[in-house]
Amino acid sequence: MINSNKSALGIIFPNSYDQMIPDLVNVRLMASIPFASRYRLIDFVLSSMSNCGIDNVSVVVRSNYHSLMDHLGSGREWDLVRKTGGLHIFPPFAEKGSKPYTGRIEALASILDFLRKQKEKYVVMTDSNVAVNFDFNAMIDAHIESGADISVAYNEQELPDSLLKTTSNDKGFYYTLGIEDGRVKNIYVNSKKEGVQNFSMNMFVIERELLIELVNTAFVRGQIYFERDVLLPQLDKLNVHGFKFDGYLARIWDIKSYFDENMKLLEDESLNGLFAGAPIYTKIRDDNPTRYISGAIPKNIMAADGCVIEGEVENSILFRGVKIAKGAKVKNCILMQDTVVEADANIEYLITDKNVTISEGKEMKGTDSFPVYIAKRHRV
Repeated sequence: MINSNKSALGIIFPNSYDQMIPDLVNVRLMASIPFASRYRLIDFVLSSMSNCGIDNVSVVVRSNYHSLMDHLGSGREWDLVRKTGGLHIFPPFAEKGSKPYTGRIEALASILDFLRKQKEKYVVMTDSNVAVNFDFNAMIDAHIESGADISVAYNEQELPDSLLKTTSNDKGFYYTLGIEDGRVKNIYVNSKKEGVQNFSMNMFVIERELLIELVNTAFVRGQIYFERDVLLPQLDKLNVHGFKFDGYLARIWDIKSYFDENMKLLEDESLNGLFAGAPIYTKIRDDNPTRYISGAIPKNIMAADGCVIEGEVENSILFRGVKIAKGAKVKNCILMQDTVVEADANIEYLITDKNVTISEGKEMKGTDSFPVYIAKRHRV
């Protein structure tokens, strides 16, 4: 995996949209949410950067970041153990005068000294609420060819119902783009417009020196949000281009979207769309292959290593170390790491966090529109 892109460095914002899914981020941040049987959400953007040779990556965290630090470690799995560059994690209060950030401008202002010392010409910035196999080199090339000051990635899709129906902005901002001949002419904040929209993926390419200049100016003025406070008022001055992404994208906005996007991976088309391209890396846990004991009835499941299945499992996502006892029935569920379903339990439309135990003979059922979430380390 030795592949270096000396022209770009990466910045990941792992806390973005934490407030959209409070159940799952109670003990972690958005980037650490388990996804697709054995991964965390940050694995996808971080692997995409690594596959494109971006070997200088900064993760600017705000809160609940211990699980993320444990997951990332030194960055070895992503080939980011380097003497120069590599993986940098910037927690709050890492430097004198810094504080937990609210928006992207405050986060970037806290690492300005670091940015000034770097040598790369371009900066790639991204949030981590998406699971995508993304070619950042293609975006950088398109950015250079267009002569843009800033490029922003977007895909065409209808806005989720959870965003259209929300009546307040206390859970953060999302952005849709008005584009003419490739150039972004308008940015709409929390649009309620129905139909297919140019939905921003919150992925940007910008020259490092320009980014430092914009952040410096914005921070002095007390501005917080990069898109709303910096880009939107200056669209007539800054040449902002859109980079259209046509590949597979799973976007997490709430507990329902988390459930749905995981379940889509039980379909071959979705699974291939996310994993058939460049490899996705994650933290290794040495464990046995999944074992199917005599009498087990698995049907259309995704199971990570370390699982032991004796009962009946259908249309479900099983993370590492899940145990399904004899006589248990599991249907349309997402069971995170080391969940135990004891004998004769019957569960349907459940999301269990890590180390949950469903006791013997227990029956619990949610619905496809309202899956039931069981918090970490609970026994029910």
